[in-house]
Amino acid sequence: MSIRTAVVDGVATIEIARPEKKNALTQAMYQAMADALVAATADAAVRAVLITGQPGIFTSGNDLEDFMARPPQSGDSPVFQFMKALIACDKPVVAAVTGAAIGIGTTLLLHCDFVFVADDARLAMPFASLGLVPEFGSSLLLPQLMGHRRAAEKLLLGDPFTGEQAVECGIANKVLPAPEVLNHARRIAERFNNLPPGAVREAKQLTRRAQAPAVLEAIAAENELFGKRLRSPEATEAFQAFFQKRKPDFSKF
Repeated sequence: MSIRTAVVDGVATIEIARPEKKNALTQAMYQAMADALVAATADAAVRAVLITGQPGIFTSGNDLEDFMARPPQSGDSPVFQFMKALIACDKPVVAAVTGAAIGIGTTLLLHCDFVFVADDARLAMPFASLGLVPEFGSSLLLPQLMGHRRAAEKLLLGDPFTGEQAVECGIANKVLPAPEVLNHARRIAERFNNLPPGAVREAKQLTRRAQAPAVLEAIAAENELFGKRLRSPEATEAFQAFFQKRKPDFSKF
């Protein structure tokens, strides 16, 4: 299994562990993460959730070969189950990011409560360059966080950015040397063992209450367009170019 899970000292850890494929996410991996989040939410012994990758790689985003062979067809698709489970988790979610965080590797961070990134982190959301549209509420949340113009750099141009820039624009809490990120994130997660769990859950719910309906509406709109874009000639050209290791040609569109 390419997703490792464990509950230790009140912290449910979800580790993306597929380094030979740069932690690219398959539908089976999304399902495993969704199931782990649902279990952590229901487990009274869990006080916080920690999401991490491998040293030097958080995730390169979707495994495109798997994604094209098993595209999401409905709201029950594993990727959408993962999105719903992360949004529904009423316990603090802490992310530890080193190396690359591409596509959903960045957008999932928008739904975590604490994000700690390494000084080697490189985040990017190259949806438009693949003939696709933003997902996981990023079309709403990124402009709110950093303003329209900087969000356009990230979502329309797909410009990568550093851990320091992620902190500056509000995606992350703190940038640290890569070897320190995971331990720091775990220490933050373990602090919730000494806090009243009911108060923490309700405080988290209140911080997200006003925004929740708009986030769900944005995700629904994104998912509808994303499905259409997957079948578009532009996306076909982008994916073929990726697999053929060439530059895509969008001049005919």
